[in-house]
Amino acid sequence: MQHLKTTLITGGTGKTGRRIAQRLTALGHPIRIGSRNAEVPFDWEQPATWGPALQNVGALYLCFQPDLAIPGAVEIITALTAQAAAAGVQRVVLLSGRGEEAAQACEEVVMASGMQWTVVRASWFNQNFSEGPFLPGVQAGAVAFPAGTTAEPFIDVEDIADVAAAALSEDGHAGELYEVTGPRLMTFADAVHEIGAAAGRDLSFIDASPNDYLAGLLAEGVPTPMAEFLVWLSQTVLDGRNATVTDGVQRALGRPARDFSDFAKATAATGVWSAS
Repeated sequence: MQHLKTTLITGGTGKTGRRIAQRLTALGHPIRIGSRNAEVPFDWEQPATWGPALQNVGALYLCFQPDLAIPGAVEIITALTAQAAAAGVQRVVLLSGRGEEAAQACEEVVMASGMQWTVVRASWFNQNFSEGPFLPGVQAGAVAFPAGTTAEPFIDVEDIADVAAAALSEDGHAGELYEVTGPRLMTFADAVHEIGAAAGRDLSFIDASPNDYLAGLLAEGVPTPMAEFLVWLSQTVLDGRNATVTDGVQRALGRPARDFSDFAKATAATGVWSAS
């Protein structure tokens, strides 16, 4: 299905959004970047911006910030999807998270929206080590996080972008819930070790206590409510509930998910993991 109308990409400058924008642009699909500083601004916290951003939009990528599990997210997703459906949006793709009850509640809202929906339910991103909260630790030589020895099937954001772009631009994905993970389970210590090997550096993983991690976030200037939420999230979803590998990437794209080692080698070559 070729969308003559625009695809609105919320979080359009973020890890997944900007990659989806690149893919759709290469396919010749008109896009609108959904961000506060865009030509047509979109702000999750300013509903008055939603209407103009949804004008002449045929497909919508929902990437809610900071996380679907925060209080109030369900109400915001409910309001936006209702407005999108009323504005004539035909197709919606939601980026969701594994093992989060509030995120799954948001999925149900999207499924009941009346639009053609696809849910991409993702595990922890590889790119959290290269573009996200763990990058400073890697550059400093030690990543501290209260993860314990729980295994996680880290997913490459490039795979998420491929799945989402396909669901936004092709037929055959409506009504699908793609739970996407990488091809193997790894602990956070395993991931840091592989990054060190790829970067040629001696890196360590510190299994910080929740209190120490909270103190570190506050010292970095993270607002208290957000810092407390991040600690809660880490202690909730890293209890083993997500320690399984799924076939979402294979089902959506007909190919296996990328392996973490390939991500580590390619990212190390960019120099982003050089010592700070």
